[in-house]
Amino acid sequence: MIEKMVIANRGEIALRILRACKELDIKTVAIHSKIDRDLKHVRLADETVCIGPNPSTDSYLNIPAIISAMEVTDSIAVHPGYGFLAENADFAEQVQKSGFIFIGPDADVIRLMGDKVSAIEAMKKAGVPTVPGSDGPLPENKENCLEIARHIGYPVIIKAASGGGGRGMRVVHTESALINSIHVTKAEAGAAFGDDTVYMEKFLQNPRHVEVQVLSDGQNNAIHLGDRDCSLQRRHQKVIEEAPAPHIPDNIRQEVYDACIKACIDINYRGAGTFEFLYEDGRFYFIEMNTRIQVEHPVSEMVTGVDLIKEQIRVCVGEKLNIRQNDIKITGHAFECRINAEDPKTFMPCSGIVKTYHPPGGLGIRVDSHLYCGYQVPPNYDSMIAKVITYGEDRETALRRMRSALDEMVIHGIRTNIELQQELVRDPVFTKGGMNIHYLEKKLEL
Repeated sequence: MIEKMVIANRGEIALRILRACKELDIKTVAIHSKIDRDLKHVRLADETVCIGPNPSTDSYLNIPAIISAMEVTDSIAVHPGYGFLAENADFAEQVQKSGFIFIGPDADVIRLMGDKVSAIEAMKKAGVPTVPGSDGPLPENKENCLEIARHIGYPVIIKAASGGGGRGMRVVHTESALINSIHVTKAEAGAAFGDDTVYMEKFLQNPRHVEVQVLSDGQNNAIHLGDRDCSLQRRHQKVIEEAPAPHIPDNIRQEVYDACIKACIDINYRGAGTFEFLYEDGRFYFIEMNTRIQVEHPVSEMVTGVDLIKEQIRVCVGEKLNIRQNDIKITGHAFECRINAEDPKTFMPCSGIVKTYHPPGGLGIRVDSHLYCGYQVPPNYDSMIAKVITYGEDRETALRRMRSALDEMVIHGIRTNIELQQELVRDPVFTKGGMNIHYLEKKLEL
């Protein structure tokens, strides 16, 4: 096992990585921006390095500064967490060329799965079910584009090959609107991602968002850790996640699990990863693969008992996966509510000093957060400040514990979305389970 690791992130995920490193007896280096010098993991790390001013472009996205921090601290590896540079192939490549270990897959695998067109092609070869589409970038010829859309059937969706986070997408309902929508999406994609390649897919009108967690060592060993339902979303951002996804037949689950494992081996994947699907009418449709640890990984940990961060580190430093599929037993149910520093009605981010902080406790309740009394939430970064996770022997028990946990949680000094989460976990449709990805936005419009 390696001796020292740089944590190239901030907030709750940085603290989560630090805890895993402590259990693995790995010394930690916390890099941080100027405003983040009082973050919890920065205070707890063995060493700290300020890598720049507050804007993320000058700090957490500054590749030369991060590699320099690794050099001056004699670190061996870097963990990117999620967001920032976690899925940046150039960063992974520069880390490896500099002689360090990147906790994640190789750069070529990140590029393969980061381009939606090449990712879909790779998944088709592996037998992973995909959405009917253009099977590649859209041609320049207008008639060819119109013919592809007719073959797929309206409505269709135009997507940027390099897009993500809900950006670079446009739904088209009629043939008359198709060509202009393609031009607009290409222009937006070029401006946002530096790549104007777009492709076309069938637009599923009422799907659920279900994803499969995997671990793979890049040495022909891969396992799945079940699935998660992440359908409760606002503007393509997840709000509540749960594991396992309710109301999906076991035989359908197993088919997609097997395909995901085969895909990991086919692309020589190393690390923790997530296959994201749309699920509608008993069928899975691949949309993308996240080549990193995800925000919602704790719910999978709760139902499997596997520490995903520790296993991710182990396989990325060269160890073979020491867990076999038969070792994975998915028991009980888990929920995760994302707590954001934002107004629960307007969703405007809220910065300020945390004057009171009381996290919930009790059997089956976990809180991943970097908050403490006196901590100043900065306005510069993502608004998520905590994740409340609950576990129960069944879905009803886990949900009751979440209601209790949210009622018990106290954060004063800043506005948060706890009030909204309290409402959602008592919503009768959510209580039943299996709502589609449009449910929350329609509910908020009422």
